[in-house]
Formats: sequence, C-alpha cells, structure tokens
Amino acid sequence: MLRVKMSVAGIILVLDSFTPIHAATYSNGTGTATFDVSMKIVANCVIAASPLDFGQTQGVLSAAVNVNTSLSVTCTNTTPYNVGLNAGTGSGSSGTTRFMAGTGGNTATISFNLFQTAGATLWGDTQGTNTVGGVGNGAAQSLTVYGQVPAQSTPIPDTYRSTITATVYF
Repeated sequence: MLRVKMSVAGIILVLDSFTPIHAATYSNGTGTATFDVSMKIVANCVIAASPLDFGQTQGVLSAAVNVNTSLSVTCTNTTPYNVGLNAGTGSGSSGTTRFMAGTGGNTATISFNLFQTAGATLWGDTQGTNTVGGVGNGAAQSLTVYGQVPAQSTPIPDTYRSTITATVYF
C-alpha cells in the first residue's frame, strides 16, 4: 500500500505550477476585427411625489393651514419638461379649484389650493399656463408644492382626502 502525504505548501506549489491553456503564447501571426459599441439615449423623464398632509388633527378652520411637499423630476440631460398637477379626485374639483372629500360616507368637502410659490401662482395642469417647467440635467431635481387650506366653514368631523396626479410632460 502506497501512502502519499502532501503538505498544504506542496498543494499550493502544484496548483501554482499549473498553466491554463488560455494563457499560452503564440507567435505565428495575428488577426484583428473591429466592432461597434453603441447606445441610443432618448429624451426621457420620471417623476416621483411625496404625500401632502395638512395634519391629522385640525379643529376649526378659522385660519389658513399651510404645508408643503416635494416632487422629484429626473430627465435626460438637456430635455425640457413641464410638470402639471391635476384637479384631484375630490368631488367638485376642476382645474386649479380643488376639494378634499369626506371618506366616512358624508358629502362634505374641504377647499384647498396647490401653489408653485408660497401663497401665489396656482399650480395646474395646462402646459404654458400654470405648469412648472425646467430642463433636465440627468439628476433628480426637486420641486416644492405649496399647499394651503384657506379659512372656511368647518365641515363635520371625518377624514378628508383627494388624490392628485402629477404629470411630467417632455
């Protein structure tokens, strides 16, 4: 019976002396070929939005409630864009006139506004009129949405809600 003892160093030595076939050297000549590598970049934009919360606990709406949120727009470098905000899903909403509707089965609404700047310039969805424009640079660009619930008659207690769709046009 033949016993073979090999040390770890011996195994490493054996493995180090192995030359893979692909590492061989040839000297009979060469041949070449070229190939193109390409990619087409097209104008593109993506948009993301954060919720706008006027507060979980409001009492009497005797004074304006102002809050803000942000949108993130990422467009291909040099791509011009406009961002529009629709009227929302609240009953009676149209254009830049917006309402939050009660979710507990009542028909009451709360009026609110969305602005391009704090308290001024309503933000709508008509390009060239009330949208916010910019030019993409390949990185995320942040846009602030200023929200306001103006002083108004306070409806019955409930949770009031509207869903706004933010659209980037490019």
